[in-house]
Amino acid sequence: MTQNHLSEIQFSSFDLPREVMQGIDDAGFLACTPIQEQTLPLTLQGRDVAGQAQTGTGKTAAFLIATFNHLLRHPADEHRKANQVRALILAPTRELAIQIHRDATKLGQHTGLRFGIAYGGTDYDAQRNQFAEGVDVLIGTPGRIIDYFKQHVFDLRKAQVVVLDEADRMFDLGFIKDVRFLLRRCPPPEERLGLLFSATMSFRVNELAYEHMNNPQLVQVEPERVTAERVRQVLYHTANEDKIPLLLGLMQKIDASRTIVFVNTKRDAEKVWGYLEGNGYKTAILSGDVPQKKRQSLLKRFQSGELAILVATDVAARGLHIPDVSHVVNYDLPQDAEDYVHRIGRTARLGADGDAISFACEKYVYSLPEIEAYIGHSIPVEQIDNSLLAQPKPPVKRPREDFVQRPRAGSKPRSAGGGRSRRKPGAGKAGSTR
Repeated sequence: MTQNHLSEIQFSSFDLPREVMQGIDDAGFLACTPIQEQTLPLTLQGRDVAGQAQTGTGKTAAFLIATFNHLLRHPADEHRKANQVRALILAPTRELAIQIHRDATKLGQHTGLRFGIAYGGTDYDAQRNQFAEGVDVLIGTPGRIIDYFKQHVFDLRKAQVVVLDEADRMFDLGFIKDVRFLLRRCPPPEERLGLLFSATMSFRVNELAYEHMNNPQLVQVEPERVTAERVRQVLYHTANEDKIPLLLGLMQKIDASRTIVFVNTKRDAEKVWGYLEGNGYKTAILSGDVPQKKRQSLLKRFQSGELAILVATDVAARGLHIPDVSHVVNYDLPQDAEDYVHRIGRTARLGADGDAISFACEKYVYSLPEIEAYIGHSIPVEQIDNSLLAQPKPPVKRPREDFVQRPRAGSKPRSAGGGRSRRKPGAGKAGSTR
């Protein structure tokens, strides 16, 4: 990792509470990234901010530091109950929520604040029980949070800070009705600090900001460049039948110690995994049918270096901070141009270098013009010669227990957002389905 992504402004130059500075020091942070440099002077004065910056530029630390500062400088109402959260941080995916919670625990370890997390797919009762012990900062996904809210497990009437991370992804995943429902249950915008961060700032995201925030200040860091500056991009035009030989040939030439291979479907994920495993590459699949506990275990193994390659659908394209990912391979070109940006943003994070390799095959080459129009330049093309095409060994078959989550006896069905549906008949208009 390089230091070129940092500004000359140090965190010590801000008037931050001692407890917050201790956490920053423990995390090893000295100088701000550009998004932190531009947003903190505003948020520390109590100004609402809608921030746009490239993925991997320190947005999470920017809103966590602002949140901790606000809560410590504005003590809770003496009549506040233990289950009335002081800050709500919404994220579109489980992985992002887990990452934010991990960062919050590290940065806020000296603040005395209690951190709670709520996301679908696992630990329903354990997460519910957090609120009885008291939660100051609640981090999670809209589906599970709105589930608990409707059961009156907690309320938002004493919320002093509301953070919406990756707002554009909230629209993409259909969570925006639930988000609006929760925001309307918080105190009025002028009575709380509102923070919104996103990699892209579309018209609908701006509309959301101005509807639910108090005259937010728009902060954009290098908005003219869509893709990360230090990502080396290359494109191969390939026939469908040559994709596996090309992938294996490239794996032989690069240091694949930490590589993410993106595919568009779970079926392709299993195919690619089978060939990689069958040809000697330690690989795991991250897709929507992987149970949550196993997904977290796979990410830890990948981060530790035990797994060299992660084959992922777009569930992993957003919100994962995995240090030192050296290569991203778009085995399938994404059908949405924004997803291309978010995929390759998994590498070259926080000033590091990285490589993004894309296959333009017969099936998905039609996405290429839209992608290049969106990023504002053509992706450099390299020719395929026979030396790049490996002779693959037969694939292995993926064990069924790796991806089928069998229902537990007596368990209730879960909704699409991950929480259990406990809504009474006829009570479905308060928020959207999850």
